[in-house]
Amino acid sequence: MECEQCASPLEKPGDYCLVCRTANADTVVIDTTRERAELTILNEETKLGTTTIQTTIEDGEDERRELRNFAGRVADEVHRKRPETVYGAGNRTVLQAINGQSRYELLRIDDDDPVEAAMKRHGDRALDVVETDPADKIGGSHTTVIGGRKGRSAIQTVAKHPHVKKVIPGPIDAGGTGSQSGLRAKVTRADNGGNVRLLLRDGSSVQENRIVTTARDIESGERVRDDLNEALVEAGLQ
Repeated sequence: MECEQCASPLEKPGDYCLVCRTANADTVVIDTTRERAELTILNEETKLGTTTIQTTIEDGEDERRELRNFAGRVADEVHRKRPETVYGAGNRTVLQAINGQSRYELLRIDDDDPVEAAMKRHGDRALDVVETDPADKIGGSHTTVIGGRKGRSAIQTVAKHPHVKKVIPGPIDAGGTGSQSGLRAKVTRADNGGNVRLLLRDGSSVQENRIVTTARDIESGERVRDDLNEALVEAGLQ
């Protein structure tokens, strides 16, 4: 394959061109099991190619090193493309390991055919991406967050999403009744402007936190909501 901009040869389909500094792919879809990851490279709605990365699962203490190396190889392959969007499907343990080594936020996608689903969600990439540091997205007149470390982790998990502009903690309602099972976090349905709310429950305390997104309507806001809830599940907060 050649670069679409300068026609320089590329080692793999969709590679970022180091000659003219041009991206040749805008999306990577990672579909992984514990032993095998298939990366599909897309440019708009065109499938440019696939790359398969495999590993052999080790035992005991060696498994941690093996998983880290496997995830690192996948993250390196994604970086070769410099994509705008990266989707992840399949084994959560592997996806979490990849997310920990990649500069790109993985957007979870649950579908029997994740590549086809990613193509249908192509419009998500039209949403503005917020480059602000997650810590700088959190603000408002209320500074206390319920749930201690887990509550702060939930806020930070949401703030890391590329389509979240602002997280505004709300007042705490401590007058209800609830279980003592610990903190639970859930993102509620989008409003007409595409914004959502992060609901934190910790025992009898409830806190509703406003999330301002780059979505412009309910439909795109619902896709952001799904991504955020998946991220909270992966963080063990739902």
